[in-house]
Amino acid sequence: MAMMEVQGGPSLGQTCVLIVVFTVLLQSLCVAVTYVYFTNELKQMQDKYSKSGIACFLKEDDSYWDPNDEDSMNSPCWQVKWQLRQLVRKMILRTSEETISTVQEKQQNISPLVRERGPQRVAAHITGTRGRSNTLSSPNSKNEKALGHKINSWESSRSGHSFLSNLHLRNGELVIHEKGFYYIYSQTYFRFQEEIKENTKNDKQMVQYIYKYTSYPDPILLMKSARNSCWSKDAEYGLYSIYQGGIFELKENDRIFVSVTNEHLIDMDHEASFFGAFLVG
Repeated sequence: MAMMEVQGGPSLGQTCVLIVVFTVLLQSLCVAVTYVYFTNELKQMQDKYSKSGIACFLKEDDSYWDPNDEDSMNSPCWQVKWQLRQLVRKMILRTSEETISTVQEKQQNISPLVRERGPQRVAAHITGTRGRSNTLSSPNSKNEKALGHKINSWESSRSGHSFLSNLHLRNGELVIHEKGFYYIYSQTYFRFQEEIKENTKNDKQMVQYIYKYTSYPDPILLMKSARNSCWSKDAEYGLYSIYQGGIFELKENDRIFVSVTNEHLIDMDHEASFFGAFLVG
């Protein structure tokens, strides 16, 4: 009987196997439950923070943040909003500064490029030229209402001696492009080298005129300077110069020119006879 009862019960090996299987199943169940629990919690947290972040921009989060409250300062949503506000404020300030600068430049009619280069120079200095057959005009030309003979030929591009800057030279006349007050000046050089005849009076009247043309048909006299000289009959030559200058208001498309008497005495040396003008205001 005893032998039969022992043979009918589970052996020790089988019991161990059952215990191991049960333990594995229990651990698997615990892992599965834990996985499901944490997955659910993570999903809830993700939905919560995602909604909170979107609420920061959609204004769905109406909670009040106190700047003096440390918890409020540490709120991710509050930090995002604060950084965004600082960025928008910085961009607005920069745009305002650029707009104000652009408006001021337009009011002054000065482009950034011109402002970097500085104000444009409006000036001209033209000099006499030798070897020109048409240096002086005929007294019976279209300038017949102007006294003397107009000097037609001036040198405007001789390096180191003459130049044009925002003024134009045409037929011996400087053409004005910008309205304003100009200092106008001119010097003419007279050289006497004629043979003296006996019992002849050797006196010469030298006059220099500066005229301007406007919309008015006749030229307008601006300045004149004269010199009356009597050369000695024993002198081989005589040298005299006349200089004059003054400030005048000129308008756009006005033209100024120089005329002289005794044109055959004029020496058009580039260092002695010249004509010019520059804007002073």
